[in-house]
Amino acid sequence: MISSNTIPKQWTFVSTSAKGRNVECTDSLLPELFDLDESCVEERFSEFFEKWMCQLDEYLQHLQKASEDYRAKTRCEREQELQASVSKVTQHYKDYYIIKWALAHEDVLAFFCPIWISPLENAYSWVTRRKPSAVLKLVNSIRTNGVLYSGLVELTQEQMKKIEALRVKIRLEEERVEKELERQQVAVADRKMAELVRLVVRVKNGEEVRQVEGLVQVALKGVMVGLKKVMKVADCVRLRTLKGVLDVLSLLQCVEFLADIDMLQILLRQWGKKRFTPLIRNF
Repeated sequence: MISSNTIPKQWTFVSTSAKGRNVECTDSLLPELFDLDESCVEERFSEFFEKWMCQLDEYLQHLQKASEDYRAKTRCEREQELQASVSKVTQHYKDYYIIKWALAHEDVLAFFCPIWISPLENAYSWVTRRKPSAVLKLVNSIRTNGVLYSGLVELTQEQMKKIEALRVKIRLEEERVEKELERQQVAVADRKMAELVRLVVRVKNGEEVRQVEGLVQVALKGVMVGLKKVMKVADCVRLRTLKGVLDVLSLLQCVEFLADIDMLQILLRQWGKKRFTPLIRNF
């Protein structure tokens, strides 16, 4: 069994670099997108996600510029600019999960069968979003392949040891999430659900039908609660992975790392929309 953490009243995302610098993101609920109107969750989150991705693209440009300008400014100016860039992007991810978790209370199934991403993006999804260990794989791939102009190529042995320790820890957490998801999936065939199936087959009059429908709704509500818990725990693993990597890296490496994962997400979306646009329009 695994437990999910509640959403803190004021969640602070802090990244501490190898030299002890802190980058703090304050709370922002994107009120203009978090309008609980009468539209369905799919429509609201689709609108939010499209704007969120557009903003991510803008932040990617900021990250790349901050990295390129790094050597052209004084030490104080460089650090301030890099900190501001990291802060904006981590805040952006925070906004995503705040909105996601809030809307999942209304309809968690929308996130297990999302209409706002392409089939290609969905194929690489793990419990409603990217697998945490994929982020660590990206760090290792950039380092071992010697990507030009990336500070991740220059990771020290000490940093690599910490990244490897994080990889082992996150893999264990992923396995716990997968086991809990499997437990939830199998739960639809447990004894209580089997008894409900038999009752549905046997009922005759309207009163019995209403009683059985009430029992079914109660059972399904339990399933939804379980899925919400699994989704949120998976999201927490993703956030711990991101924070764990940022804690290991220097400030410049944080900027370049965030630029790399942002670019990967943006390109995957572009490739998916280009390849599967006709399919998306038919949803």
